Amino acid sequence: MSDPNCQTCPVCKVRIQTLPMGDRVLFSFGPPGTRADLWNKVCKHAQNAQCINPQGG
Repeated sequence: MSDPNCQTCPVCKVRIQTLPMGDRVLFSFGPPGTRADLWNKVCKHAQNAQCINPQGG
C-alpha cells in the first residue's frame, strides 16, 4: 500500500514525505533532508522537466 503523503521523483527516485512541519526528503543513503538539500545535491545538476522539486521547492 502506498503512502498518500509521499511522492517519488521519476527522475532521481528520491521520496518526499509531505508533513505538517515541512517536507522531508528520504535519500537512498544518509540522513533525511529538505527540498533545499535535494536541490543542491541533485536537481540543479539534473535539470529535467519531470523533476518534482523545481528550484528547490
